[in-house]
Amino acid sequence: MKIRAIIHEAEEGGFWAEVPSIPGCATEGDTMEELIRNLQDAVEGCLSIEISAPFPDDQAREVEIAV
Repeated sequence: MKIRAIIHEAEEGGFWAEVPSIPGCATEGDTMEELIRNLQDAVEGCLSIEISAPFPDDQAREVEIAV
């Protein structure tokens, strides 16, 4: 599986990256090599989280909208 990440140079030095397709998934590293290792760990961690339904009752409905 390939996942797109956006890499930024940090103002204080080093780098940080975010994964747009996984909200909240971001990491940092002092070098590009460290960033890539941390990014792989971050993506694996973000994808391994089990999320429960926000409305566990029978009356709730889930919809998708286009914006």
